[in-house]
Amino acid sequence: MGIHNLSKVIGDHAPGAVREHEIKSYFGRKVAIDASMSIYQFLIAVRSEGNVLMNEDGDTTSHLMGMFYRTIRMVDNGIKPVYVFDGKPPAMKSGELAKRHQRRQEAEKSLAEAEEKGDAENIERFNKRLTKVTPQHNDEVKQLLKLMGIPYVSAPCEAEAQCAHLVKHGKVFAVGTEDMDALTFGSNVLLRHLTFSEARKMPIQEFNYDRIIQEMQLTTDQFVDLCILLGCDYCDSIRGIGQKKAYDLIKQYKTIEEVLEHLDTKKYTVPEDWMFKEARELFKEPEVKDVEEEELKWTEPDEEGLVEFMCKGKGFNEDRIRNGVKKLGKARTTTTQVRMDSFFKVTSVTKSSTAEKRKSDTQKGSAKKKGRGGGFRRGK
Repeated sequence: MGIHNLSKVIGDHAPGAVREHEIKSYFGRKVAIDASMSIYQFLIAVRSEGNVLMNEDGDTTSHLMGMFYRTIRMVDNGIKPVYVFDGKPPAMKSGELAKRHQRRQEAEKSLAEAEEKGDAENIERFNKRLTKVTPQHNDEVKQLLKLMGIPYVSAPCEAEAQCAHLVKHGKVFAVGTEDMDALTFGSNVLLRHLTFSEARKMPIQEFNYDRIIQEMQLTTDQFVDLCILLGCDYCDSIRGIGQKKAYDLIKQYKTIEEVLEHLDTKKYTVPEDWMFKEARELFKEPEVKDVEEEELKWTEPDEEGLVEFMCKGKGFNEDRIRNGVKKLGKARTTTTQVRMDSFFKVTSVTKSSTAEKRKSDTQKGSAKKKGRGGGFRRGK
C-alpha cells in the first residue's frame, strides 16, 4: 500500500516538489528499483487474453518478459538500474498482511462466482487481485538480471527502505517505485512510472524530498508522523481522519503525541494500543544492509546464457532475445559517458546577487581606468 494519499497531499501542499520528465532526462543516472513491485506490475500488465503469459510447459513468463524488455528500455535511455528485492517482512507488517490475506480470500470467492456466471470481465478483474509474487518469480528474475549484467541487492527486510538507504549514501540517484513510503524512509528522490511500458506514454513523475519538506514547512520527524496519520503498512490509522485533516493536525500540533492530546476521541476513533511509536522508529531506523558491503557492477550481458535460459528454458523467441542483448551491449557503451552536471556544483543565484556582482565589476573597471593615468596615448 505504501502511504495512503501521500502523492495527493504533496500535490496540494508542495506542488513545486513534483516534476514530470521524459525517461531520457535520466541519462547516466543510477536508480535503485523496487524489484517486487516491478514483478507484480509485470504479472498484472503483461497478459494474453486476460491471463498471465505461459510457455508450453505451463510456466508463467510474464515477469521475465516484463523485466527483460523494460530493463532494456531503461538501459537504452542511459539509466543504470539496480534492483532491490524484499527480505522478510517486519513483524509490525503482520496486521497489513492479514488484511491482504482476507481480501485474497474474498477475491477467490468472487472469482468462483464470476466463473460460474461466465462473467469474463470480472474473471479478469479478480484474477488480477489474486496475483502474487512468489519466491520462484524472484529467483527467476535474479537469474535473468545476472545474465543481463544488471546488479541486484537482496534486502534483509523492506526493499523500499534498502533503496532509500542506497540513495542516502550516494550509491544511486533515486528510488524507482510506485510506493510513496520510499520518501518516508528518507530517499531524496523518488521516481514513479519508471518501469511502465513505453506504450502507456506516461512521463516519469519525480518527487524531491527536500523540496517537499521546504514547501510544507515540516521537519523530517513531522513528515514521518504525517505519513503515519495518513495510513501506512505498519499500524492502523485513526478512523475518520483523511488526508486534509491529517495534514492540518500535524501543521498545528507538530507530533502525533500532541495530536492525541487535543483530538476529539468521540468524533475520531483511535486504535487500541496504537503502535505509532514503533512505526515511527521503523521508518527512521529500518533494518537495511550496509551499503559499504555492496559493490554495484554493471557488466557485459551473457548472450549465450540468456539464450539458454530464456529460449531453451522458457520458450522465448531466440531472434528477439539476441536483438535485446545487442541493445544492452550498445547501450552499455553509451552510458559510460558521464553526465555533465557531475562535473559542476549547481548553485542558485538570486537577481540581487547578480546585480551586486555587476556593480562590483563596474567599480573595478572604473578603478583600473583611473590607474592608467587618464590622457596616455599610444604612439602611431
